[in-house]
Amino acid sequence: MQGNSPVPDEQIADAVQGNWVDTRAPAFARPYLRLSRIDRPIGTWLLLIPCWWGLTLAILDGGDPRWGDLWIAVGCAIGAVLMRGAGCTWNDITDRDIDGSVERTRLRPIPSGQVSVTGALAWMAAQMLLALGILLTFLPAAIALGFLSLVPVAIYPFAKRFTWWPQIFLGLAFNWGALLAWAAHAGGLSWGAGFLYLAGIAWTLFYDTIYAHQDAEDDALVGVKSTALLFGKDTPRWLSWFLVGTVSLMGVAVLEAVLPDASPLVLVLAIGGPWAMGWHMAWQLRGLDLEDNRKLLQLFRANRDTGLIPLIFFGAALLA
Repeated sequence: MQGNSPVPDEQIADAVQGNWVDTRAPAFARPYLRLSRIDRPIGTWLLLIPCWWGLTLAILDGGDPRWGDLWIAVGCAIGAVLMRGAGCTWNDITDRDIDGSVERTRLRPIPSGQVSVTGALAWMAAQMLLALGILLTFLPAAIALGFLSLVPVAIYPFAKRFTWWPQIFLGLAFNWGALLAWAAHAGGLSWGAGFLYLAGIAWTLFYDTIYAHQDAEDDALVGVKSTALLFGKDTPRWLSWFLVGTVSLMGVAVLEAVLPDASPLVLVLAIGGPWAMGWHMAWQLRGLDLEDNRKLLQLFRANRDTGLIPLIFFGAALLA
């Protein structure tokens, strides 16, 4: 499936320095692993973390932890790697002409000629089939949500062509796991799941606007849209609103999950999750420099920790 590459086997601009794909993976596999962004694991974390939010809050909501929840947590982790890989492959297929015109993405496997479109489609299908095998081990409601998730995933790569808000479509796709994992535990959804999903979308608007500022100049030249271009120098004010939205909506989700039966200790621990997450987002705002791409990438990657912070509090609430 691999074509002859006309360019050297260089590291892609935003890949983690010294990652194992570039240093240890077999040469024939590297283009496909790069298509799946295995050399840039932050996206997998950002897809996985809402799944774990949904699972932990669903357990708090029902008050009925089960051994099967361990499989849901592990299955979501494996599924996040596979579906993030499939989604990124689809994104690179649809964006192959644009990526070749943007400095940060010109060395991606398809525009650089390392992988053909046919090879990329086959790779995407293989990842999706493996993910399907995991999905089918969950409850029927979660399986149905898994199939529905393909709609925002399919639409997202085209969003920047018709709206200034493509980050909303990314949020719809990346936070679907909050609903799926909730349903995998509970067999259905509640208002808490819905508010948690909206909190994740607000968070995605926060971190992906930061990320999009790296490409703002190239995007303007190519003619694609983003919140970074829409907000411009007013970005910090918008990010502040997304911070407030994330914390507020997650706070409502927590209250929906734990009330009215939670003890004061469980309530304080659970509500501490969005509060601490908000402080970490505020720290990012204090360090924001829209002209420094290195800093923008650093802050974007810091959102792994941002998303894990509430899980520490939710986990403590489960143990209380």
